[in-house]
Amino acid sequence: MTRRTRSIEPAYFEALYRESADPWHFETSDYERAKYSATLDACGPWRRGRILEVGCSIGVFTAALAQTAETLLGIDVSASALEAARARCAGLGRVRFEDRAVPNDFPVGSFDLIVLSEVLYYLDPGDLAATGTQCLDHLAGGGAIIACHWLGETDYPLSGVEASNLFAAVVTKHLQIRTVLHDETYRLERFEHTGEGLSASRG
Repeated sequence: MTRRTRSIEPAYFEALYRESADPWHFETSDYERAKYSATLDACGPWRRGRILEVGCSIGVFTAALAQTAETLLGIDVSASALEAARARCAGLGRVRFEDRAVPNDFPVGSFDLIVLSEVLYYLDPGDLAATGTQCLDHLAGGGAIIACHWLGETDYPLSGVEASNLFAAVVTKHLQIRTVLHDETYRLERFEHTGEGLSASRG
């Protein structure tokens, strides 16, 4: 399988959502359901804070993640996906959505928790490294980053393992703890400061 060499353009994702309202079966997949549960557990106490979800898609995971959040910003590059996400989360006043692409249009603000689930391998190495730096720049003191990568074969610029390790190489320069919570079918990991937690960002 020949890999793409450049970050995948927004038009690719918009075309997928125009062809299918749920191209990755987020609403019905047993794989997604189990992964969502594990990811929520991985978010720990940071779920009570200010959350950024990069690649929110149609908002299935967003709706669950938002239940205990102070605020949640979901970003995606597909207008069709964002329209569906807004409809799904319409009753959740703490949630908002924006059409943004990382790393060049990273949202302003400071976040206690940044979640990047199955999005980083769509980026080429340069854009992925820049996204890691942006995450560090916008992470509140005592915050955490959750990253998840599917480990199967794709034609994306990076494999799941490559994306995971490159992202870790960037963010562990400042976040000393890297915890791999699941490493079969998908890799789920958390990055955080030594001995810090959500309360450190509230001082």
